[in-house]
Amino acid sequence: MCRLLWLRADNPFEIASHLHPFGALCRDSEEYQGHGWGCVWLEDGRWQFHHNIAPIWTDDLDRFGKTSLLLAHARSAFRDEGIAVENNMPFARDNEVFIFNGELSGVRIREEGRIGAEKIFNYIGRFAHHGTLQGLNKAVNVIEKRSRYIRAMNMILATPERSLLATLYNENPGYFQMHRASAGGLNVVCSEPYPLDATWRPIENRTVTEL
Repeated sequence: MCRLLWLRADNPFEIASHLHPFGALCRDSEEYQGHGWGCVWLEDGRWQFHHNIAPIWTDDLDRFGKTSLLLAHARSAFRDEGIAVENNMPFARDNEVFIFNGELSGVRIREEGRIGAEKIFNYIGRFAHHGTLQGLNKAVNVIEKRSRYIRAMNMILATPERSLLATLYNENPGYFQMHRASAGGLNVVCSEPYPLDATWRPIENRTVTEL
């Protein structure tokens, strides 16, 4: 399944300094992460996007500048299906962006979307009237009840002002558990720890929280 990365900092950081180690852990992952990748970052208060169907570790990661908020996603397509750049995350709706990692079986929801992750993103939007965090928590609960089995369901939603995380898995915590680190005004969430001058901490399963 896919790999996720989220960073926010008080001061702008070099994007490449985090994409390089993220790309390395994707390259060396126990599951193939080479079905394309994408990232989104804030520049002058606006989202800037990059998507590539090639694996992240083959891309020119030094092309990016600095930012104070970054999300990146490396894709491992379910059953090697739907391999097309338009299916690479981050997805966006209005001013909100979304990255996802997981596998669900027997999902009984009706929603538009080219792939399952996009359907989940669109479905979560139905719960916005509950409030941002409350809506995400409600959506996760409903999706779980309407799924036969959830191998994992990790996601991050972000606007320029606010970022939310939901993590849920029923197997292989060594692979699906999310991790968090912070140091010197920099906050990071990633599918796996990578070399960083900070202490990584595992995020508890079944967490829905604001980052």
